[in-house]
Amino acid sequence: MEIWINPACSKCASALSLLDAEGADYTIRHYLQDPPTAAELDDVLRKLGLEPWDIARLGEPAADRLGLATWPRDDDHRARWLDALATEPTLIQRPIITADDTAVVGRSPDAVRSMLRTGQENA
Repeated sequence: MEIWINPACSKCASALSLLDAEGADYTIRHYLQDPPTAAELDDVLRKLGLEPWDIARLGEPAADRLGLATWPRDDDHRARWLDALATEPTLIQRPIITADDTAVVGRSPDAVRSMLRTGQENA
């Protein structure tokens, strides 16, 4: 299991605390210092069952600077969204937890627990 975090994020800290309390085996990726590539984002989005605009943080200064809220949300513009998220990782929703062929945006304890159940089923 891997978790993409921003150490300054309270939701990330909560997710890590829950994983630790459950004795989960995971690796941490500080995605602001080690940004995912567009291909990695595409793979994670497939696991999430989401599109890039679904995990974009539109309240970030980078989103305003790029005018992200006005970008079309369709297949023709998907690569543009992926490139923006890869170039400006602050735009990526967090934390994202991946394991095997599944992933969640772990903003709630229930989402984090769903990954713990998935990990137990695959163990």
